[in-house]
Amino acid sequence: MDKVRIGVMSYAHMHAASYSECLKNIPSAEFAAIYDDNPKRGKEMAKRFGVEFFKTEKKFFAEKLDGVIICSENSKHLQMTESAAKAKVHILCEKPLSVNMKDGNKMLAAVQKTGVKLMIAFPCRFIPSIVKARRVIDSGEIGRILAIKATNHGTMPGGWFTDKKFSGGGAVMDHTVHVADLLRWFLRREVRTVYAEADKSIYNMKIDDCGTLLFEFENGVFASLDPSWSRPRSFPTWGDVTMDIIGEKGIIYVDAFSEVIDVYEDKVGKHVCRSWGSNANLGLVKNFVDMILYNRTPFISGYDGLKAMEVALGAYESAAKKKVIELPLK
Repeated sequence: MDKVRIGVMSYAHMHAASYSECLKNIPSAEFAAIYDDNPKRGKEMAKRFGVEFFKTEKKFFAEKLDGVIICSENSKHLQMTESAAKAKVHILCEKPLSVNMKDGNKMLAAVQKTGVKLMIAFPCRFIPSIVKARRVIDSGEIGRILAIKATNHGTMPGGWFTDKKFSGGGAVMDHTVHVADLLRWFLRREVRTVYAEADKSIYNMKIDDCGTLLFEFENGVFASLDPSWSRPRSFPTWGDVTMDIIGEKGIIYVDAFSEVIDVYEDKVGKHVCRSWGSNANLGLVKNFVDMILYNRTPFISGYDGLKAMEVALGAYESAAKKKVIELPLK
């Protein structure tokens, strides 16, 4: 196999365009097809990327694809994953895995039944500062990890992200899963308990836009997270991922999205930040392509996606019941 044929299913999620750009810049990948249940959007993207659009899944999968990138609304991940698994096509699925544990487990069962590989889109694992932090933790340089304070702030995305039927939840669902995955990756342990408070106090919507999570891991490490959509539209960047990782012998501070240049631009009338350096999305998509090309185990598995989502769902249960929730969820 010289090139891996990849298709994109849906451009509902804003990351789909970035992943598509990445496909065009990976020599071992061929961006082969686009399917979208919104034909107008699909045709626009097909024109933008010079790729053929297919208005049915049947015609899309008839293109003999090796892999697909699913970027639909969260609630549609299950159906598209089952379609791809039935077609024996490997999958990179946007996060969160799904909207509930039942659908998530069905996704894992579908790929296990057909032997298809399922990888979850957690690009933060490809940010150099995140990778370096894991290496330092593994080296023992700061000793046993005691606690971690994290943030994943962002700008309120609007659209279907604020409709629970499609998203499964607001800011807590949207931003918890990234950090939950990173902390599981760092510590190689599962979250044991979660306590959370979530609210709708910023935008007066029907879905949570802010919250605070406290959780404890199996090895006793205590962590906190602010996943709020608290960045105003005028803010120079979309958000952040930061961590204070506290060990017995030292502390690591991570600012994952600090590779930016400050620009004061008259055209837009405000301070903006232009990214430079690494491209986490490119690292993610290339890893997916290499997984297929070299028959590797998924670097970020469907199970990783399920366990990260479980933390967010546990947080919602905790906020509703106003008590600590034990994981795994019953």
